[in-house]
Amino acid sequence: MIRFITTSFLTLGISLGAGLSAAQAQDDVKIGFIVKKPEQAWFINEQKAASQLGEEKGFSVVRLAGEDGQQVLSAIDNLHSQGAQGFVICPPDVRLGPAIVNRAERYGMKVVTVDDRFVGSDGEPIASVPHLGMSGYKIGQQVGEAIAAEMKARGWDPETVAALRISNYELPTAKERTDGATQALLASGFVEGNIYDAPQQNTDTSSAFAAASPIFSKHGDFDHWVIYALNEESVLGGVRASEQYGLSPDQVIGVGINGSGAAFAEFSRQKPTGFYGTMAVSSTMHGRQTADNLYTWIKEGEKPRDNTETTGTLMTRDNWEQVRADLGL
Repeated sequence: MIRFITTSFLTLGISLGAGLSAAQAQDDVKIGFIVKKPEQAWFINEQKAASQLGEEKGFSVVRLAGEDGQQVLSAIDNLHSQGAQGFVICPPDVRLGPAIVNRAERYGMKVVTVDDRFVGSDGEPIASVPHLGMSGYKIGQQVGEAIAAEMKARGWDPETVAALRISNYELPTAKERTDGATQALLASGFVEGNIYDAPQQNTDTSSAFAAASPIFSKHGDFDHWVIYALNEESVLGGVRASEQYGLSPDQVIGVGINGSGAAFAEFSRQKPTGFYGTMAVSSTMHGRQTADNLYTWIKEGEKPRDNTETTGTLMTRDNWEQVRADLGL
C-alpha cells in the first residue's frame, strides 16, 4: 500500500512538473527585431542591445533583415512560425505601415517601430503603433546650429559659403532632419540661394557620393562648403565627393546624424577630414528601450507611449571617445 501511494505521488509529481514546464513554456516571450539595413553599424548596435536585454530579462530576440516590403512580410511570417508574440521594426519604407500592421494583426502580434515611423494612406503617422525615434526636426536643427557655430569659429562669411543638402524626400524622417538643419542655418544668416540639393537614391555613402559629385562640379566658384543629410553615412559620401573634387578638409564642414561605426572610423583617421562632426544618438538605447517596451507590453499588457523622441549630442574628433562612452555606443 505504501509503495502504491509513493508511486502514485511520484507519478503525480512528474505530471505536475510537466504541467509547470508547459506553463513556463507558454509564458516564454519571443520577439523579433527587424531592420532595413542590417550591415550598418547603427542597426547592428540596436539589434545587439535588444539581444543583450533579452538575455538579462529572460526573453528571446530573433534578429532579422527587412530591406524591402517582401522581405519584411517574409520576416513576419518567419517570426509567427517561431511563436513570436511581437516585433520591433525599422521599416525600409514607412508607407509599408498599413501592410505590416495588417500582417501583424492577422497573427495577433504586437508591433513597435524604431527610428522610422509608419505612415498611413493619408500620409499621417499611424498613431496606434508605438514609436521611439529621434525628433527629426530638432536633431536637424542641432546639425544646422553646429555647422553655423563652426563656420563662425573659422571666420567664414556666410554669403560666400555653399551648402550641400543631400536629400531624400521620399522618407519623411529625412525631410524633417534636413528641413531642421536648413532652418537653423538660415536663422544664423546663411544665404538660401547658396543651398544646393543632391537627391540620393538610397541612404548610404555610395548613393550620397553619386548625388554630391555633380554639385561640386557645377558650382565650382565656391571655396567653402558645408554638408548635411539625414545620416552620417550620407554626409561621408558628400565629404568623399568633395575630396575627389579637390577641396581640402579646412574648406569643408560636414555634420552627420547617428554616432556609429562610420563616424568612429572617420575620427580615428590620422589626419582630419571634412567630416567635422555628428549628432550622436544612442543606438544602444534605442535597441534596449524598444525591446523593453515591447516585452513589457507582451508580458504585462502595458502599451508604450504613442511617440517617444530623442535628440543628440555633438560628437567631434576632439570628444568622440568620451561621448561614445557616455552614450554606451
